[in-house]
Amino acid sequence: MCSTASRQLDEPPAATAPAATTWLLLEQPGPWGATALTSSHLDPAVGRALERAARGTGVRIALIRRPGHHPDRRTASARQVYAAHTVPGNVWLHSAMTAAPEQLLDLDFAALGQGDHHTFDATLQGAPHTGDPLTLVCTNGKRDRCCALLGRPLAAELASSGVHGVWEVTHLGGHRFSPTVLVLPHGYAYGRAEAHTVKEVLHGVREGRVVLEGCRGRTAWERPGQAAELAVRQAVGEYRADVLSVVRTEGAVPHWEVTVAHADGRRWHVTVAQETARPPRPESCGASVLGEPAHMVVVAVREPAGGRLAG
Repeated sequence: MCSTASRQLDEPPAATAPAATTWLLLEQPGPWGATALTSSHLDPAVGRALERAARGTGVRIALIRRPGHHPDRRTASARQVYAAHTVPGNVWLHSAMTAAPEQLLDLDFAALGQGDHHTFDATLQGAPHTGDPLTLVCTNGKRDRCCALLGRPLAAELASSGVHGVWEVTHLGGHRFSPTVLVLPHGYAYGRAEAHTVKEVLHGVREGRVVLEGCRGRTAWERPGQAAELAVRQAVGEYRADVLSVVRTEGAVPHWEVTVAHADGRRWHVTVAQETARPPRPESCGASVLGEPAHMVVVAVREPAGGRLAG
């Protein structure tokens, strides 16, 4: 059975290429620059070394801080560290504390990117996170001013309303969809988020469900895979978080064929095309220059003969 109607998602997939299979989050109070790992109060030498260590491993490093004022007296103090692996079948979220950020350089980043948490636990005395899901709100105004203008009030509102696990984060991508939010451990990103929507998303996470409203994709996949997975969810009404996986992506810009697999054995072949937005519009929320930002369009969702896809 085949579904061939051209479909553009309400919110294009998160602009995170290559995919981030594992997130490594380090608490860093104080101001952040545009490239926060090397332009904050974190030792820039440590930041550059972390960037090199993570390159090509599937690990994405971001700085986090609590909502509100951000004093940093540059004194040694214990910092929160999280690692989250977001690939279905091996989703986990672990936490640790450290007073020495350079300890993160002792991690085996290749293993971490493959979903092995033992390096995190052994190096930092980490353990499974037992609290609420993490809600990461992009607030880095040096990267894009709207992340601060729209993101910081959202983070503050969520925290003041009793939502636990809320952090400001340095960069998620997709600034023109501010405020942007990433929810861990599953790793789904959301755009133009409002407090009530985020609360619904978190309720879904606790039940193992994905809320599709405002969803921009799972950061474990590259952009074509993000679009394909969401399209399959919409086509078959599948909301369970960890039953769909992107198992193959073939092609190159501007056309891909993506295979999405269900845990029950079903598979879908999804045709995805990259198009440019017209008429011209700002490529970033705070930009004054118009451009033609790229977005993913799902052209077709097909299940092999004998499948159960309603189309």
